[in-house]
Amino acid sequence: MKNDNFLRALLREPTEHTPVWIMRQAGRYLPEYNATRKKAGSFLALAKNPELACEVTLQPLERFALDAAILFSDILTIPDAMGLGLYFAEGEGPKFERTVRTEADVARLGAADLESLRYVFDAVSLIRKSLDGRVPLIGFSGSPFTLACYMVEGGGSDDFRTVKSMLYARPDLLHRILALNAQSVTAYLNAQIAAGAQAVMVFDTWGGALSDAAYREFSLAYAKEVFAGVTRTAGGRIVPRIFFTKGGGLWLESMAKAGADALGLDWTIDIGAARARVGDQVALQGNMDPAVLFSSPEAIEREAKRILASFGTGPGHVFNLGHGISQFTPPEHVHALVEAVHRHGRNPSPA
Repeated sequence: MKNDNFLRALLREPTEHTPVWIMRQAGRYLPEYNATRKKAGSFLALAKNPELACEVTLQPLERFALDAAILFSDILTIPDAMGLGLYFAEGEGPKFERTVRTEADVARLGAADLESLRYVFDAVSLIRKSLDGRVPLIGFSGSPFTLACYMVEGGGSDDFRTVKSMLYARPDLLHRILALNAQSVTAYLNAQIAAGAQAVMVFDTWGGALSDAAYREFSLAYAKEVFAGVTRTAGGRIVPRIFFTKGGGLWLESMAKAGADALGLDWTIDIGAARARVGDQVALQGNMDPAVLFSSPEAIEREAKRILASFGTGPGHVFNLGHGISQFTPPEHVHALVEAVHRHGRNPSPA
């Protein structure tokens, strides 16, 4: 590895500088991404073409001195491989042709067909080869609960009324879905690792919508299952695992015991306070508000310095946004952020 700062930070080992990458760093804010997507014809066609997926994965690395690449894909590949028929409606986001809502729907549901996801693993292999040790490659999946939200709702939701109704009225059905999802996510991440992913991340985007008791039973418990089954080493190195629950600040202590090496933080919690709560159990990733990138380079640098100072000295910090970058972000502001983190993250002062 020419730059393994990201991997070392996840394992709380000393680094040359605070590593930085950005959720959705290959995305619509980059004109070159939009050009490649147009060439592909659609988002799904882009994601299912290993050569084009590799192309867009590498694009942000050509612009910015990022410390990691993340596979270009979508969290909903698993439900698609369960036969639910993923498609994207213009202006409405992801949708499924078939939902999983009734007892009969759940009875028909099986684990994801990994062979139908060969395009993902081929993309991982191609990206890893193309990186040639430049920076590590992150593989990822949605969490079992977040995937279930889309599978039951049939797409995105403002209130998750349908899946929450199932949770309280027929918890047995939701547990069956979650068990299959956990099995599928574990196998999917292990296949990504076998193909060359050097770290993996589980995105629990909608876990924060749950009550305390429901989060522990229906989200956290199944994340633990996944981490217990994910390959620990590959190529003689530990494969670090990152666990991110958007809105998960209430559960940091419990999340730190889930089996991940690092916790992703959204912007609603102070990173120094989070560090004090979890101690040396896990590294922390985050956690700038993506909206900061709409401000000036000076304001971006100021906020980056504040977050670095709040984390304090010592290993275990991967700088990132608290969620995905907006498509309206000026690319030059991302450059300002990356440069600021590398400049001020070499010897961050205590909060």
